[in-house]
Amino acid sequence: MKKLCSLLLAVIIVLSLAACGSETTGNNDAPESTAPAQQTEVLPSESPAPEGGETSDLSPIVQQLYTAFDAAMTDQIGGMPEDFGAIKVGAVIISLTNPFWANMKDYYEAAAAEYGIDLDVQTGTTEGDTASQLDVLMTMADMDYDVIIVSPIDGTNLIPGIVKCNENGVKVINLGPGVDVAALEEAGGHLDATITVKFEEQGETVANDMISRLPDGGQVAIIAGLAGAGQSEGRTAGAKAVLEAAEGIELVAVQNCDWDATLAYDAAKALLTEYPDLKGIFCCNDIMALAVVEALAAEGKEGVLVYGVDFTDDARAAIAAGTMTGSMSYSSERYTKAALQMAVMLNEGETFDGNVYLPLTLVTVDNVNDLEGWK
Repeated sequence: MKKLCSLLLAVIIVLSLAACGSETTGNNDAPESTAPAQQTEVLPSESPAPEGGETSDLSPIVQQLYTAFDAAMTDQIGGMPEDFGAIKVGAVIISLTNPFWANMKDYYEAAAAEYGIDLDVQTGTTEGDTASQLDVLMTMADMDYDVIIVSPIDGTNLIPGIVKCNENGVKVINLGPGVDVAALEEAGGHLDATITVKFEEQGETVANDMISRLPDGGQVAIIAGLAGAGQSEGRTAGAKAVLEAAEGIELVAVQNCDWDATLAYDAAKALLTEYPDLKGIFCCNDIMALAVVEALAAEGKEGVLVYGVDFTDDARAAIAAGTMTGSMSYSSERYTKAALQMAVMLNEGETFDGNVYLPLTLVTVDNVNDLEGWK
């Protein structure tokens, strides 16, 4: 049995328009103590074609991003087996009410069609309904799936379902938001593989970019997601550490808004009332960031930096319009393809040691127009 070791650290791909011949630049130098481990500058003159060879509608930068992503995945998990047996895969995602997860469902289904995989994508009712998501997994665990890919709402809500999968011989991949491995092991369960991103590095990267755009310092805030959700906790911790260490920056508030647009809108208005000189707000997803943009417009407030995560279509439009400053991104399309490849490899007897990490990209007002075709 071949054992694949995923030892590659996540690569933060920071796009530099100066390097690409544009008039403005979104690149910034982060302090050594808080910067991500590695940054890769994207140079269009060196960009080979992305996987699949379809380049006509892609900018040189996007071609490079796809090339870097594919290389990182190949280094960590190898190539897709040329021949493999029939396989039935289930995927449990968080909620179709969030455009990010709705897109993930579409990408899963497209990748499954490309690979010839029998796939079923299921979800709970809302982003906070941990019980309904567990009910979905418990039902799927008794069905004829070979592999189930799970993206839990929080670190523990799917543990009984994962244990049931283990008992029934169904292999389990954790994609994205992390399962609490210690709690899972205590319950007698295990994961067969994990593919995710370094959430703390997402927060660090945003915070460093925000600081670079505030040369005179100022007050900033963080609007977090659901308490206990791994992606929110990681993004918040990463941003908080960088912002609190920065000279001239005052982090005045960290507030959970449960991934909810209404809560984020109200929180932003309250923050603006209490801190009228607020200079920046980092939101742990784009839904909340877009709500903050609406709150700023309602208050007639300009010049506040607003960042999100996920680079949804609406966030792309807001960044292009200049109402959002940036959004952390990675290729959701490649994410789902890599997860399905791992499912096939597990079903063929392969094993994985350690987590597989995706390269990250910060999209900002400086580079958004060069990212047509990035998904």
